[in-house]
Amino acid sequence: MAATTPLFSPESVENTPTHRFKQRVNGEYGLSLDSYYDLYRWSTSEVDAFWSQVWDQTDVVGHKGSHVVDKTALPPDNPQWFSEARLNWAENLLRCRSHEKTALIEATEPHPSDPNPALRRVTYAELYQLVSDLVSALLAQGLRAGDRVASYASNCIENVAACLAAAAIGCIWVSAAADFGAEGVLERFEQVRPSLIFSVDAVVYNAKVHPHLSKLKELLRGLSARVALQPKVIIIHHSSASDGQQDWEPGWTGFDAFVKLGQDAELGRRPDGEIAWARLPFDWPLWILFSSGTTGARFPPAIPIVHRAGGMLLQSKKEFVICGDLRPDDVFFYYTTTGWMMWNFLVHGLAVGCTLVLYDGSPLKDPAFLWNLVDTLGITIFGTSAKYIDQLSKCYKHPSAHHKLSTLRHIYSTGSPLAAPLFDYVYEQISPNVLLGSITGGTDICSLFAGVNTALPVYRGELQCRMLGMAVETYTPAGARCAAGEPGELVCVKPFPCQPVGFWPLPGFGSDEEVQIAKVRYQQAYFAEFEGVWYHGDHVLIAPERAGNGGGLIMLGRSDGVLNPGGVRFGSAELYDVIELCFSPEVTHHSHTIVDCLAVGQSIAQGADERVILFVKLLEGESLTEELEKRIRREIRARRTARHVPCKVIQVQDIPYTINGKRVEVPVKKIVNGAPLSSVNPATLRNPECLLEYEAVGRELRAEDI
Repeated sequence: MAATTPLFSPESVENTPTHRFKQRVNGEYGLSLDSYYDLYRWSTSEVDAFWSQVWDQTDVVGHKGSHVVDKTALPPDNPQWFSEARLNWAENLLRCRSHEKTALIEATEPHPSDPNPALRRVTYAELYQLVSDLVSALLAQGLRAGDRVASYASNCIENVAACLAAAAIGCIWVSAAADFGAEGVLERFEQVRPSLIFSVDAVVYNAKVHPHLSKLKELLRGLSARVALQPKVIIIHHSSASDGQQDWEPGWTGFDAFVKLGQDAELGRRPDGEIAWARLPFDWPLWILFSSGTTGARFPPAIPIVHRAGGMLLQSKKEFVICGDLRPDDVFFYYTTTGWMMWNFLVHGLAVGCTLVLYDGSPLKDPAFLWNLVDTLGITIFGTSAKYIDQLSKCYKHPSAHHKLSTLRHIYSTGSPLAAPLFDYVYEQISPNVLLGSITGGTDICSLFAGVNTALPVYRGELQCRMLGMAVETYTPAGARCAAGEPGELVCVKPFPCQPVGFWPLPGFGSDEEVQIAKVRYQQAYFAEFEGVWYHGDHVLIAPERAGNGGGLIMLGRSDGVLNPGGVRFGSAELYDVIELCFSPEVTHHSHTIVDCLAVGQSIAQGADERVILFVKLLEGESLTEELEKRIRREIRARRTARHVPCKVIQVQDIPYTINGKRVEVPVKKIVNGAPLSSVNPATLRNPECLLEYEAVGRELRAEDI
């Protein structure tokens, strides 16, 4: 049953930027839009007028021109946006040049040899100067617009500056997190062939310093062997790494020396000293993100998704300035690696003039650490994953009792559905006064389809709204619009500017055959399921409309992991919610506590049907008893339906997760149904070793006479 009483309501809708935007639209077009839903419907029917207004009202730097988009185009057409426009993404992010305003704060996890690591800070003026020097250094290496610049690094100041410098001259940014294995990074980089790689020499995680150069060398050996590539290497020194260069290969350059090279060369600057920003077309490729490699058949491992510079800028401006009400005085933190799209999301805060907080380390080794940062740094926007909030709720009770948290305005959660009980945890144990923005979008669009708006209330278990300009609907498996209250497939029925420009290689960056293969993959990924619309692969429910929100979104799980026993489709999150509600340590005894769980469908009856298998992880030393199994079935039947009751409940030692903290449902489903372990890319997983147990269980399940 949908919640009817909001957990949070805005103090004054009239003081929100969404309301002010709506009033300006009314004045400009002679309209009388009243509610958020009125504005939303206008934004998705008059897409050209809406996005033109976003450009104007968020003060984008660049030449706009008169063209916006072909209103008759459909998402599969992937239409050109702002065809006359010329802009530079980095120029828009570095408008602030204050010598006093802090742009970036870098925090590192404590470890025994550095129990109190110092915070590193750079002002906006210092960041601009660093980027200017890096621009000069990149040009001195012969890099030009369209060349790829890669990062195999941690979440540090140098990484942000390198990304900005690459974009300033029109290079295409490619990033992999330092915790990725070398083989997984090779799988990505060999496709895009970077001319230069920034890498750290060490990272800190779980209070340990992990040397990184051996992984870098393995990556470079692979690039040389597979694609005869020998990129320039720039080493970012971590304060906890050894100071020597004895492990360096010939030709490597330290980051500081690279900056000095740029200072001496003085390239890429106008006569007045300003960076000579490469103002390029709106659709110019900004960065390449990679699919996780764990999303099923529609995505072979590590598909390179190319995002357009103008689309990323305009979408982020809308999300932050109009919808999220981020302000120059905000201190914005997101727990993310450099390989997750939330790093790209966070960096856009520079366009608002925020102070960004970067963190390198484990979020839960000391659960208090990040919340101490909130108080120390005055963090106002705290972003994280649903998995982090789930784990925090189990290991850290009442953060509000240990920390002031008086500066917090928003908490953002993404990566997987945020269960309804975790909404309660945030409001009861962290702060009753925050806007909890559960958000969804993904690597595919590097932004949001649904999420946060400060003009709307927050309801338990729901994403607040469909985002302005994103024409999100739900479809039945037959491709018809769902009836009210009916769960369905998330689709977008109108083009949007953050739609990827394509898969790599784009025309002009590869052979005709490679480009054609990429085009076919792109169409198959998003447009093969339903005609004429973007198919996103999420199973969702649009909730009843309340307070003019047009209906919040309830996330039910990935579509390719949707459970379908007896023809009744439902999302795995519907089971997870029951487990969280009834079997968390707060509400049950030790022997009935379920630490984690995973639900998949096993094909039966020669593929004509499937049965639901629920894997559960219990506390150490506990075993799945008949009593507990009966209780699991009873609670699911009572709180859902008889169709939701799993056919099998099986205890496992661990639940697999991606590096970015998402449950690995689809690969486990494939393994249970007979796919070999080799069908799963271990480089994308945090704990791939646990899949051996699922392989063994799968053999036993398939051997049963069903």
